[in-house]
Amino acid sequence: MREASTPGNWLAAEGFAAPVAATMTTRLGGASGGPWAAMNLGDAVGDAADAVAHNRRAFARAIGARPVFLKQVHGAHVARVGVAEARACLQDGAAAIEADASVTTESGVACTVLVADCLPLLFAAPGGRAVGAAHAGWRGLAGGVVEAALQAVCEAAGCDAGDVRCWLGACIGPRRFEVGADVLQAFGADPAGTDALRFAPCRAADGTQRRWLANLPQLARDRLRSAGVHRVAGGTWCTFEDSARFYSFRRDGVTGRMAAAVWIGT
Repeated sequence: MREASTPGNWLAAEGFAAPVAATMTTRLGGASGGPWAAMNLGDAVGDAADAVAHNRRAFARAIGARPVFLKQVHGAHVARVGVAEARACLQDGAAAIEADASVTTESGVACTVLVADCLPLLFAAPGGRAVGAAHAGWRGLAGGVVEAALQAVCEAAGCDAGDVRCWLGACIGPRRFEVGADVLQAFGADPAGTDALRFAPCRAADGTQRRWLANLPQLARDRLRSAGVHRVAGGTWCTFEDSARFYSFRRDGVTGRMAAAVWIGT
């Protein structure tokens, strides 16, 4: 097996201060081969189970915390996690928690989401009183996963939304995320109107149907701003356009998953 990825290959999640730490992996390093090469952390994408287990153990060692992986369903449920859930994640056959976001107040527990085009959001309350992570594709964003995760962090920390910092990881970028009118309508945008900052008009490859290019990070920033969060960083990487560093489901179909995680240091 190849050596596991190291934090030097990963994205630095800026904007957080000790005791909070956060990162997002890339596809570099790891033990997976084929279309999952090489640091695949997804256990439901067809990769060899031993390779995924190796990569997850290496990930946990590298961050010095216990990651809690979720069974993500493009919803808005937020799970409260702690040491017990983190231990269960390390056990073979442990049942996954069905949620698209998690929050913790316990040190050494990493709230973790898996992505391969969807947007990961990491949250931190002042002083590291609580942290959280959310997995947001367009359905999750429209369904309120950002607001639900933010509310859970605020309730756990006893703080206001304006006190929370948020970091946006890598996702499919605004030049590549082609969507139909149903997505615009889910966000209250008029397909006949002009909303180029969030949805830029384009044409399908065959030129027969009107389409739009959606700006997923901007949609998330809009939701965060409306919810009262003003300290937002990141969201500048495109998974589709950088095949050397990132998995992209829309680009490749069969592919791996990257992890974005935030935790309170011990």
